[in-house]
Amino acid sequence: MEVNATLVRDLRDKTGAGVMDCKKALAEAGGDLDKAVVWLREKGIAQAAKRAGRIASEGAIGSYIHAGGKLGVLVELNCETDFVAKTPEFQTLLREVAMQIAAANPRCILREELAPEMIQQEREIYASQSAGKPEAVINKIVEGKLDKFYREVCLMEQAWVRDPNRTITDLVGEYAGKLGEKIELRRFVRYQLGEGLDRKA
Repeated sequence: MEVNATLVRDLRDKTGAGVMDCKKALAEAGGDLDKAVVWLREKGIAQAAKRAGRIASEGAIGSYIHAGGKLGVLVELNCETDFVAKTPEFQTLLREVAMQIAAANPRCILREELAPEMIQQEREIYASQSAGKPEAVINKIVEGKLDKFYREVCLMEQAWVRDPNRTITDLVGEYAGKLGEKIELRRFVRYQLGEGLDRKA
């Protein structure tokens, strides 16, 4: 269903959740604001958003090695206390995120980290692919394809490989709700054996 922008704003004001989470919650709740609030709370997203002002300076660095040592990931996951960082739940989330990065190869954590020139280039490509259509239609197509692009390259917006109906934002929000602390993905690096080398040489 088409989600009303005013409802999205109202839901954000009530919960502090992100725009994409609010849109999804309203879609799931059929446009009902109260049900959308409940949906966000069940997912742990509303509570996580309320913790946004806190500082997550503890945590852990996790690793994942795959494909017989030919693919590896290092990821830093932060939380508020060393106690939570050592819990099995936090370590499970850390491993799940590392496996996600290995499998889905994101370029960044959040869309805000993408270079404006790259986004502009994508816009131009999508617009040229839609040439000949009315401008309003082109704009809608471009925004739709750009959203799809974000879902492919931004880790927090990617569909979780174990459950494509949930995003990594959903997963992190769920664990933040369980553990009662702010959880934040800070950085990652993904190594693939031979990446960037000229195979012919």
